[in-house]
Amino acid sequence: MKNIKKISKVITTSLALSLVLSACSTDKASTDEKSKDSGSKGKKVEVVYAFGKDDTGATLKVVDAFEKKYPNIDIKVREMPADTGKQHNSYVTAFNAKSDEIDVFEMDVVWPAEFAQAGYVMPLDRFIQKDGIKLDEYNQGALSASKFKGKQWALPKFIDAGMLFYRTDLVKDGEVPKTWDDLLKQAKADKGKGGTKFGYLMQAKQYEGLVCNAVEFIASYGGEIINDKGEVVVDSPEAVKGIKKLVEVATSDVVPKNVTTFAEPESHTAFINGQSAFIRNWPYQFALANDKKQSKIVGKVGVAPLPAGDKGPAAALGGWQAGINKNTDVPKEAWTFLKFMAGEEGQKIDAINGGHAPTINKLFDDAEVQKANPYFKEAGFVNALKSAISRPVAPNYTEISDIMQIQISKAIAKEITPEQAAKNMQKEISSKLEK
Repeated sequence: MKNIKKISKVITTSLALSLVLSACSTDKASTDEKSKDSGSKGKKVEVVYAFGKDDTGATLKVVDAFEKKYPNIDIKVREMPADTGKQHNSYVTAFNAKSDEIDVFEMDVVWPAEFAQAGYVMPLDRFIQKDGIKLDEYNQGALSASKFKGKQWALPKFIDAGMLFYRTDLVKDGEVPKTWDDLLKQAKADKGKGGTKFGYLMQAKQYEGLVCNAVEFIASYGGEIINDKGEVVVDSPEAVKGIKKLVEVATSDVVPKNVTTFAEPESHTAFINGQSAFIRNWPYQFALANDKKQSKIVGKVGVAPLPAGDKGPAAALGGWQAGINKNTDVPKEAWTFLKFMAGEEGQKIDAINGGHAPTINKLFDDAEVQKANPYFKEAGFVNALKSAISRPVAPNYTEISDIMQIQISKAIAKEITPEQAAKNMQKEISSKLEK
């Protein structure tokens, strides 16, 4: 298909040149204008857009809206595997072969640095500057996830972030914990009330969810794993303090004794069955807790930013980004689509039809977006998103995640101290970090 596109471009160019030469008596300005008009009505340029499975249908609605606005660009959709690991590997296989079959594609929030380092994606800075894209209107945490070595490699499409959900029948407005110490105190006081078994639920299994929890604790005390200069800085007093607090919470009597077996499904299932006053989870928890078919706590759920440490609240960033294949043969048209999809118009369609939280902050005040997603009006929800921070930005993120999972798990199991966990992460991540 791409070869056909390229051949058609050559033919179109040759025809255009013939027309210009044959119209030598025509005024130049008039000819240029006619040429532009003729181009917009001529053969469409095809842009191939790859994305993960979307059961909501919102993606196709975005494509339809774009094609109506830009009739000279035809978007060919390519649905990738629902499994993000398989999706990632499919991209790597194609881009390693320098394929130009895909033009625009979606990336999990932890992929941009890896893909930038590998030379798979096109930097967007010149497009952004030329078109005056206002990056300050985006959620800055989401935006930072696609910035690597001083360049912007993608635009954030929608956002997820860790949040604190609580039982409004057990926790009054003035009792919502502001700090981690407040949480421990309040969770202990509420444990056992209203049929609960626990005070707090989190994800402490040795997997990616544990990294997200760890990033939140560490950042809330002012620590980082890798700073914006690409330096490993996890062995710091601030990071150690965050790890200590995580271990304190994960080994307290307010969480399940087997909390190290809890991922999202175990956590949210216990919460919607009324077993806990508090839970740390992603935004989907709100809708799930209000689903009458499976929840026992419908209408009894509030949302707030996660508790603060010395620095303030912090929420691990989730969500998806969109970028352009470095080898695309239609960069201008690919950018036009990306700009629309990740811009205000595209994100509004996605929020209304797909229920995704937009990364352009002002869309949370849009009446149509709020009508489709009532909980977007919750101040706690919006404030939680504003505290989102990216996980370590590195081209070999998977290796770094594995190191963190192991060391944090050992600290929770009391096999090593938080100080030793920080030192081990500093040493091991430094040795693995790709420059």
